[in-house]
Amino acid sequence: QVQLVQSGGGLVQSGGSLRLSCALSRSTISRFDMNWYRQTPGLERRMVAAMPKFGGDSKYADSVKGRFTISRDDTKNTVYLQMDSLKPEDTAVYFCNARGCSGSVCGAYWGQGTQVTVSS
Repeated sequence: QVQLVQSGGGLVQSGGSLRLSCALSRSTISRFDMNWYRQTPGLERRMVAAMPKFGGDSKYADSVKGRFTISRDDTKNTVYLQMDSLKPEDTAVYFCNARGCSGSVCGAYWGQGTQVTVSS
């Protein structure tokens, strides 16, 4: 089964930066649409950034446009979320997500989540 392992996150002051990583195993990221979501207590999980597997532009939530950047490193089978100019409103648990097929098996897969806290 596809596995996603996240790293990064932590506590940062307003205006600072963090980079989240998500490593995929038992498959290759080229087979999947890769996405980042975030969730705060009492709110639904919302997509923050999305990278299609076949070309096209990456997509971002309006609240993070110009500040967050999704990227990937195929040699490391890893996707990243670079977060700059962080605001207290960015505080949330962040999840990476992969959607697609590995061979004949298709599904959606989630990382374990990581806490990002931005202080003012």
